[in-house]
Amino acid sequence: MTLTSAETTDGALLERRRQRLIDAATSDRELAAAQALVEEETILARESVLRALGLMDVPSEANVQWEGLSGRVYGLGLDEEQRAFLGLVLSMVGIGHVTLAAVTDLGERRLAVMLRAITRLAGNDTLAVGTRI
Repeated sequence: MTLTSAETTDGALLERRRQRLIDAATSDRELAAAQALVEEETILARESVLRALGLMDVPSEANVQWEGLSGRVYGLGLDEEQRAFLGLVLSMVGIGHVTLAAVTDLGERRLAVMLRAITRLAGNDTLAVGTRI
């Protein structure tokens, strides 16, 4: 499969936005949340999410708007599982009141991402990305 230049450009732009999200983390909690969103992939691929986070223009230094994302969760066009995952991610940042019981709404792949994020948040980053739990 050959990628067109637009697809290559879109992919590079999305990668820069992902990196800006990680670089903008100001705490271990924000870093764990950012890494979880990047690893999950589908949520950050949505323009509505990038816009809510303030990452559409790919500024040289991002000021991520976690609160803006929280206020728009139901207007982002996410499915139920994506909303559950995003709610858990936002709770890692300290925004919202999502109970841990929301993990029952996650599929195996997103659950594994969330478990790695919680491990990072706890200060133990020994689980490599892609490790099967």
